[in-house]
Amino acid sequence: MINNRELMMESKENRRVDKWLLFIVLFLSFTGVVMVYSSTALLPISRSGGVIAGNSDFQFIYLKKHVMTLLIAMFSMWFFYRISPGKLQKWSYPLLFLSLLLLLCVFIPGLGVKINGARRWLKLWPSTFQPAELAKFAMVLSLAGYLSSPGYNRDSFKSFMKPLIVMIALQGIIMMQPDFGGAFTLGLITFSMLFLAGARIKFILIALGSLLPLVIKLLMEPYRLERLLTFLNPWKDPQGSGFQLVQSFIALGSGGLEGVGLGNSRQKLSFLPEVNTDFIFSLIGEELGLIGVTVVLCLFIGFFIRGLKVAGKAQSPFSYYAAFGLTMMVTRACSHKGFTPAFYKLWRLVTAC
Repeated sequence: MINNRELMMESKENRRVDKWLLFIVLFLSFTGVVMVYSSTALLPISRSGGVIAGNSDFQFIYLKKHVMTLLIAMFSMWFFYRISPGKLQKWSYPLLFLSLLLLLCVFIPGLGVKINGARRWLKLWPSTFQPAELAKFAMVLSLAGYLSSPGYNRDSFKSFMKPLIVMIALQGIIMMQPDFGGAFTLGLITFSMLFLAGARIKFILIALGSLLPLVIKLLMEPYRLERLLTFLNPWKDPQGSGFQLVQSFIALGSGGLEGVGLGNSRQKLSFLPEVNTDFIFSLIGEELGLIGVTVVLCLFIGFFIRGLKVAGKAQSPFSYYAAFGLTMMVTRACSHKGFTPAFYKLWRLVTAC
């Protein structure tokens, strides 16, 4: 636990806003609103062949959901900014328990929402909520509290295993949804924070070695193996399993240096699936070109750098671990949710060399 002096210092430090980090967050949020509208404004036309009579507001439904979610996020940001690190540390374990309950609630009929064969969401008017994201946030805070407590001994294998047991329990529920990406992110965050806290390398290697057979077994599931093989060579089946990735390349390649112009994308007209979610980065590349995607990538890199600087200025171990873990969580989520085409290009470049 952090002492009173650290709490007072943290209370003062907590009121200092990193202006560059705030600017990056607000700019990316604004960009997200613009691109979500651009990606969905013509969906009623492209999917029906014409304007839906008597329902002119339908084209704004995705934008309204996104804006409502963004407003909730902004309120949450202000709310957690006002909370002292000491209170946040005390609330971390109840928040972790709440996230566990919400993860189980997705399997309750009427509460859980099933999309594309996966049960990962809860109904939250006017949008949906993914409890796995709250679980990652709660895991970061609770792990930060544990690593900064007197009860944690970096030289004890028992102390090392306690957070791993919690991680595995959460991963097990997340995998039942199923959500391999969410489970992987949770593991990456946990091991990164343990490494940062000075855990013995041999402990980490033992844990990774024990989990490796399970990871391989999960990857060998037919649909996951197909996705992996498709990532390595989407052109093998461009009209089947590789269709989405190939279409994302076409979108990126069509943008050139300056893009085709905001709102002028052709790939979003029912050619590129999930254009407003997983592949919105491809839309940015098509409409805003290399310049646009470079700006977005630089902003995410800037977020990562500023997040690490905030962690480095923390006055208590809890704030240090929490800032690092949250930075890892956000940057990992962003890289997972939109940069697949860019990662593929990088992969092909590396293998070619």
